[in-house]
Amino acid sequence: MGLSASSPSVALQANVSEQPQSVPPECPMHQKKMEGCPMDVNSSDRLDENQNSAVPAHQERAYQYVECPINSQAHEKIDPSNMMPPPNQQPSPGQPFPLSTVREESSIPRAYSDKKWVYPSEQMFWNAMLRKGWRWKEEDIRPKDMTDIIKIHNQNNEQAWKEILKWEALHARECPCGPTLVRFGGKAQEYSPRARMRSWMGYELPFDRHDWIVDRCGTEVRYVIDYYDGGEVDKNYQFTILDVRPAFDSLSAVWDRMKVTWWRWTS
Repeated sequence: MGLSASSPSVALQANVSEQPQSVPPECPMHQKKMEGCPMDVNSSDRLDENQNSAVPAHQERAYQYVECPINSQAHEKIDPSNMMPPPNQQPSPGQPFPLSTVREESSIPRAYSDKKWVYPSEQMFWNAMLRKGWRWKEEDIRPKDMTDIIKIHNQNNEQAWKEILKWEALHARECPCGPTLVRFGGKAQEYSPRARMRSWMGYELPFDRHDWIVDRCGTEVRYVIDYYDGGEVDKNYQFTILDVRPAFDSLSAVWDRMKVTWWRWTS
């Protein structure tokens, strides 16, 4: 049972390219743009506290920060969008080798902002894994391994967003601005019903699962992403087989999946 069947047909891929390339000024991201010093940001303009808590550790402080021109008692730079200090880019105690602090900007637009999501640096990824209890062993890890891990991580996210865009092409008319990513989180131990059904048929379970919440011009849509082992890592740092589809949270999502299933069977 190929996982490619979970994505819309080739006809949908063509629709993605037909969507406007520039973002109209009336889109929600422009209406909720946040600027200026923390003192100038209204509490109603700040990101919802629950929304921040759902963001993975390496993304909760996602951007470069601009220091307020008016010096306050706190000399630490603060991000006005979430009132948080910069991410931890410091080496951890006992770290066997230095790691890069360079961060790559993704192609994924962030909801309620004119910026895109930013991937963690090697050092941020290392620190995040240590916070989760993962203890790296010197004999098991090399500097190049961390570089490869970051590239694989970023490639997986880029591929997942491309798959989501294929589904969102079904709603291009109702959302000409295009979708944006609100938040996401891992649920590695919570297998989706689809993944369990596949395992009952003799197929392997996914090694990871993410739920991505997408803003479709004011409507939040949840996508389920199952990650399956695809074998050796290729030259593009891709080895994961992704099963991406909208969750059965609404009649619209059910209808989308029914349409795509019908197109697959009749094409």
